Amino acid sequence: MGSLLTALGSWLDARSRHGRWLLRIEDLDTPRSQPGIAQALLTTLARCGLESDETVLWQSQRHGAYEGALQQLQRAGLLYPCSCTRRDIAQGAYDGRCRQGPQGPGPHSLRLRLPDRGGFIFEDALQGTQRGDWAALGDPVLVRRDGLFAYQLAVVVDDAFQRISDVVRGADLLSATGWQLALIDALGLPQPRYAHLPVLLGMDGQKLSKSRSAAALDTLEPVPALLQALRLLQQQPPAQLGNASIQQVLEWAIEQWNPSALSGIANVNEPPTPAD
Repeated sequence: MGSLLTALGSWLDARSRHGRWLLRIEDLDTPRSQPGIAQALLTTLARCGLESDETVLWQSQRHGAYEGALQQLQRAGLLYPCSCTRRDIAQGAYDGRCRQGPQGPGPHSLRLRLPDRGGFIFEDALQGTQRGDWAALGDPVLVRRDGLFAYQLAVVVDDAFQRISDVVRGADLLSATGWQLALIDALGLPQPRYAHLPVLLGMDGQKLSKSRSAAALDTLEPVPALLQALRLLQQQPPAQLGNASIQQVLEWAIEQWNPSALSGIANVNEPPTPAD
């Protein structure tokens, strides 16, 4: 349901403003990727009437573009190797200890050197004004120690490639936006607008994993699933839509879409499973 929540919210944002809706599969983390999960999710979203207006972009096929961006940053003197592990940075932001050279043997990650002073500010359409200091944020990893490209690099390069005007995604990514703004500036790319939807939390208070969300969504009927997602998005679908078609539900949702109902809401709780 978490995947449908984000997909439906972003789809409605695009459709209500007569825009195009583009889907991207972020499959760079190959050690954690489960075969078939992404395709199953696309199939289930299509069953719910949510299909990308362009060919779905798979990040695993975009390595050349990411390498090109890295070379640009390297020429600008904005990259440096880092020997630190997650254990070395147990709490707080990365303190730049490898800026003058790695403090230990390889393998090394590659980090972006953020500005020494100042910070960022942007207006999120749902979560309001966001600001932060570069020093408090810490230099982000762009290439991991295992050689894989990091999300921060890939998402910025792909947003520009797909000419994304509005990024609509889960609020769990709100804190990463500052890093992306720094990368956008460093690469000379256009800055999109941002809107961060609430994240669906499980009964244990933790974010639902993509694999669990996709598996659970696949067991739901499209119309009840869409209506449940609309309620979690703080919309108010009338009871009679329970007998409507998928197209009728989506048409109502576009016409009645009220994003202001989500202002300041960063997470929502998973609805209880009905008893047998």
